[in-house]
Amino acid sequence: MVQEIIAFTILGLAVAFLVKKFFWKSKKKKDCGGGDCGCS
Repeated sequence: MVQEIIAFTILGLAVAFLVKKFFWKSKKKKDCGGGDCGCS
């Protein structure tokens, strides 16, 4: 019982990490142009 909870917790964290890494792209744009664009 405890081992299943630990296993599903680790699995959930791994899935959340992968979703965050691959599907939630950062909103920073590297080619923002001028200095007054608001990105830093």
